[in-house]
Amino acid sequence: MTTVRETVNRIRTVLGPIYSPGEIKAITALIFRHLLNWPYVKVILSYDEQLGDVTTKEIDSMLDRLSRHEPIQYVLGEARFYGLDLKVTPAVLIPRQETEGLVEMIVRAAGDREDLRVLDVCTGSGCIALALARNLRFPQITAIDISPDALGVAKENAARLRAKISFLTADALQLSQTLSENGLFDIIVSNPPYVLERERSQMEANVLDYEPEQAIFVPDSDPLRFYRPIAEYAAKALTGGGRLYFEINPFEADSIADMLKSLGFTDIEITLDMEKRRRFASCTHPDTDSFNS
Repeated sequence: MTTVRETVNRIRTVLGPIYSPGEIKAITALIFRHLLNWPYVKVILSYDEQLGDVTTKEIDSMLDRLSRHEPIQYVLGEARFYGLDLKVTPAVLIPRQETEGLVEMIVRAAGDREDLRVLDVCTGSGCIALALARNLRFPQITAIDISPDALGVAKENAARLRAKISFLTADALQLSQTLSENGLFDIIVSNPPYVLERERSQMEANVLDYEPEQAIFVPDSDPLRFYRPIAEYAAKALTGGGRLYFEINPFEADSIADMLKSLGFTDIEITLDMEKRRRFASCTHPDTDSFNS
């Protein structure tokens, strides 16, 4: 048997070559919360307590995986997003904290309205759709993804949280073919793939080696590969005054704003994330014809 202090020191030793002290502290907190439901302050206050052999073996197994750069969220099989504990697997992108800002924009703008019809494109784990289901008033949410495996994870999350969401397998590049019978939406939101191939060399191994590439990268020659068809669909499928929301690559903010303007959207806004990067785009279509016109 080992003490909590010895275990924390072992975590620091094993992960020291890979992560910063702040990241190691966060990983340590996640491990103890997952295994023992301890807040981090209890970890500190319990340094002299002994951990059982089963817990110690589980932590050793986790450290083995973490030492090979596997993300802690995949090791634990869960990630926290906008106050929700979600299942994650290598079939889905790990929800990012900055994406919570996209949800917050929508909730702040529309949180007092009822029965909004919402479409989440490239839903992945379902994190955006689920956060909106919990924080809007009786929304009707449709969430789509091209990956059946990702939708399987999203459906599990929805079932566990008892969230009513319609999930569909659909290609974001060909939305009109799949959603032509779904009518109009008040809100369309998407966090599509947007990292350029040339940015690959700047990314960490725990992303490149484990997270699904199709959910991350777009060709250097076509940075708006997903934004353009989603916006074209939104120009037809949004209600009058409906809003379109994107998470974006900061380097493409101007190009995305120009594209939205060319499609007739108004009230185009580029919003900063918590790191002061141009991370979100939103806009209004003031006079949308019916989808089938």
